[in-house]
Amino acid sequence: MTIDPENPVVALCAAGMAADGMPPEALRLFEQAWAARRDDYDACIAAHFLARHQPTPSDTLHWNALAVHHAEAVPDGRADGFMASLYLNLGDVHAALGQLDAASEAARRAAQSLAAVPPGGYRDFVAMGIHRLAQRLGVAE
Repeated sequence: MTIDPENPVVALCAAGMAADGMPPEALRLFEQAWAARRDDYDACIAAHFLARHQPTPSDTLHWNALAVHHAEAVPDGRADGFMASLYLNLGDVHAALGQLDAASEAARRAAQSLAAVPPGGYRDFVAMGIHRLAQRLGVAE
């Protein structure tokens, strides 16, 4: 899972992450990334970061669902390493909204997608999140 730092959407999202202590500036950069998207890969990245800066769980659900939708549409596997995290985020917001069946399905899909994440700290972090979500929901991983 190599992310091209020269990709304009990736660069805008990196700048937005660097501005995370300034939420309005971060949001502005993530919105610029969304406006600059060229394909489903770009859209899944921008939507993921926009989801993190929404005022309501419903808005967060909208952007997380868009991130998953666009990632699933990437034809060449570039988004495969993101899927576990994207499904985890989707499951978390479904759980926050009391949509437990949808949350359980997202947790299941997150666990299934974990194999595409390279071993290491990021994978361990995502796996822990999936485990915690599954525990909260009382479902098997």
